[in-house]
Amino acid sequence: MFNKISIIGFGLIGSSVARCIKKQGLAKELVAVDRSESVCKKALELELCDSAMTDVRKGVEGSDLVLLAIPVGACAEVAGQIRYSLKEGAIVTDAGSVKGEVARSVLPHIPRKAHFVPAHPIAGTEHSGPEAGFAELFMGRWCIITPLPDTDIRAVEKVTALWEACGAKIEIMDVKRHDLVLAITSHLPHLIAYTIVGTAADLEDDTRDEVIKYSASGFRDFTRIAASDPVMWRDVFLNNREAVLEILQRFNEDLTGLQRAIRKGDGEYLQAMFTRTRDIRKQIIQAGQADYAKPTQPAAETQAATGRRKASGSEA
Repeated sequence: MFNKISIIGFGLIGSSVARCIKKQGLAKELVAVDRSESVCKKALELELCDSAMTDVRKGVEGSDLVLLAIPVGACAEVAGQIRYSLKEGAIVTDAGSVKGEVARSVLPHIPRKAHFVPAHPIAGTEHSGPEAGFAELFMGRWCIITPLPDTDIRAVEKVTALWEACGAKIEIMDVKRHDLVLAITSHLPHLIAYTIVGTAADLEDDTRDEVIKYSASGFRDFTRIAASDPVMWRDVFLNNREAVLEILQRFNEDLTGLQRAIRKGDGEYLQAMFTRTRDIRKQIIQAGQADYAKPTQPAAETQAATGRRKASGSEA
């Protein structure tokens, strides 16, 4: 599909895409670019790329496709660094959870000879790093592509083909619409999870210890979400603040309604609300979006890669 692909940022998303590229044979050459030397070393150890480097400018030279798999707050800076290293016809795309601010900040750095196609695979876990990735991460998941008015249609088709090859389902959406929808489905739940776990952390020591010891499934689910990459989510909230604040206001109004019902002992209101939300869960299950097809097993993969190196004599 591509002669050369460069992935900038080799965390969960970047390393999972790399696994798909290797598994499907989507590129003749795959370059891992990350500011961490240890991450680059690990990517090579796991045999997820053909080369790895911290030099972002050199890392994108000659690449047909450059994927920005980094926190959204870093996209503009990185785009500015690579603008003079992009070849004629190169496609730059991203995987960020915010599209409006990324498009506004990245597009000015993309030279006319290249193309920018914003995209967002709706997939992830609370784990990070190259070991956390797995090829099945995007299987059956949505990837929302948000072309800009002047985006080259052929570039959109190539990015679409890449994500389809990774197993994702494609939806084309307006940038503003994307940010509002994701504020509801992703950003607000993370904000609530961080708040609830933060509240527990602020309790007195003896109470906090009991909360941890007797954590029920609901609280455990919140802690899983709240264990997500803090830098990534800091950038998400700062770069999608308008949509998040709008949805947060609606949430506060609904929460006030629940407070009023509990205070007044209005069981009918509570039951009606819980029945309606239960139906949403059923619809998510029916849509096949309730769980991943295959869990990540980084330890087993690392062990397998180590075994291959020993067999080839590349490790003493």
